[in-house]
Amino acid sequence: MLRKIIIKNYKVFRDFVLELNPGMNVIVGDNDVGKSNLLEAINLALTGRLRGNQIAAELSPFLVNLDATRQYIAAMRERRAAIPPTILIEVYFHDNDDLAPLRGNNNSLREVAPGVKVRIAFNDDFIDEYAEYTRDPTQINWVPTEYYQVEWSNFAAAAVTSRGVPATASLIDATAIRLQNGADAYLQSIIGASLEPRERVELSRSYRSLRETFSEIGAVKEINNKLAGERGEISDRELTLSIDISQRAGWERSLVPHLNELPFPYVGKGEQSSLKILLALNEKIADTHVVLIEEPENHLSFSSLNQLVYKIGQRCAGKQVLVTTHSAYILNKLGLDELILLTPTGGQRITDLRKDTVDYFKKLSGYDTLRLVLAKRAILVEGPSDELIVTRAYHDEHGREPIADGVDVINVRGLSAARFLDLAVPLAKPVAVVNDNDGDAARMLEKYAAYTSYSFISIHIGVGDEKTLEPQVLAANGLERMNEILGKSYATKEKMLDYMTANKTSWALTVFESDQAITMPQYIRDAVRP
Repeated sequence: MLRKIIIKNYKVFRDFVLELNPGMNVIVGDNDVGKSNLLEAINLALTGRLRGNQIAAELSPFLVNLDATRQYIAAMRERRAAIPPTILIEVYFHDNDDLAPLRGNNNSLREVAPGVKVRIAFNDDFIDEYAEYTRDPTQINWVPTEYYQVEWSNFAAAAVTSRGVPATASLIDATAIRLQNGADAYLQSIIGASLEPRERVELSRSYRSLRETFSEIGAVKEINNKLAGERGEISDRELTLSIDISQRAGWERSLVPHLNELPFPYVGKGEQSSLKILLALNEKIADTHVVLIEEPENHLSFSSLNQLVYKIGQRCAGKQVLVTTHSAYILNKLGLDELILLTPTGGQRITDLRKDTVDYFKKLSGYDTLRLVLAKRAILVEGPSDELIVTRAYHDEHGREPIADGVDVINVRGLSAARFLDLAVPLAKPVAVVNDNDGDAARMLEKYAAYTSYSFISIHIGVGDEKTLEPQVLAANGLERMNEILGKSYATKEKMLDYMTANKTSWALTVFESDQAITMPQYIRDAVRP
């Protein structure tokens, strides 16, 4: 199994290192952070292929990291020494005696270990052509990969082929699997495994007999008679229409899979996606060591995703699996404790989570734990009314919604705030907690004492005698102002407070939508500031 991957100058990765779990790896991250590129790079290092083709046939300037490209072009135009950037992908294996032929220090770390690498670099054989190409640097806009060569070798400095790499990889991306034209390779493998030779012969014979049946249909006879009458106008030979039953167009290419009597292309995209993934797993899993699955949740409902995740878990038992996802359900069920938050240089992981915290989030299968993982900063609040008021406070402070800055205001229902902080600590995720004092601010602060030593975590508790959000907001604005904002005419603070307490979400929504100025309690104002 794979222990580590190093990537240099490949697509979004300039200098990337990631340690991998031997079993499940759940890869999450924002769009364009490199989840797909990571799976692609691992598959490339283990197979020598990109998008199904040999990498040498797929070389393109767009494979080279953009920052490396810009640095190269700037150096060329300033007529400084400029070496075309080299792409490097190294995969390190967990060591064992079977991998001795791959062991060596032919890697960027000079570490004695078993592994393989792909190096895509300038080929000195093209030095003359390159000199001519670079004569006018102002015309250079991309890295000249036409002058590059691919080296696929192991850490013992020996060239390898696909047979020389002991770990086989299967990259499964439902959006890239074509299952449109008849019974393709995936279905053929299933049919081949389930049908006896006699049954296959019978199926082929039945398909061939369709020609005779088809030609005897009245409408087809009339058309063929008409075409025969045009002999000489169209061709000197007799022209007719029939079914192609040649070897090139056997039943394997013509029969179309149906689900509940619907042709596969007409089935919903969710069902198509799920079927493609499971067919691909059935086809490849037996001989695969590393399974790479790209966002299996696409187009799937919660119940369908539940079934798919269960089947993936069953089929991939004992394998090393990397799954990229934006789904909190997949994150929770396949392994919150195996989470890797992808960054441009590597991955942050949750290896220090307490078991009870991991169990807690696994039970909350429908709760969006990824909101905290993916947010640039999070503000944790106790309920829906707090969420509305804090969001309004953020808008008043910054002139825009928090989500526009990558800040997520998350209702964590009070008692679970500490669980979310457990999740934030290993990720070093900036988090602010907004809490009522419930009549004892000191006790509330003590509740979060284990987290106050982290510079990226701040705790904001209501002060004074006002125990909850409603009296805090009322005290900050006064009765007259709250009557104006809420469109009420209560004569006493007690009456106003009774209304706000009995209609928590309603009054908060009114404040959230109001164009009137409102004074926020100081602890909330502190929470929405960076």
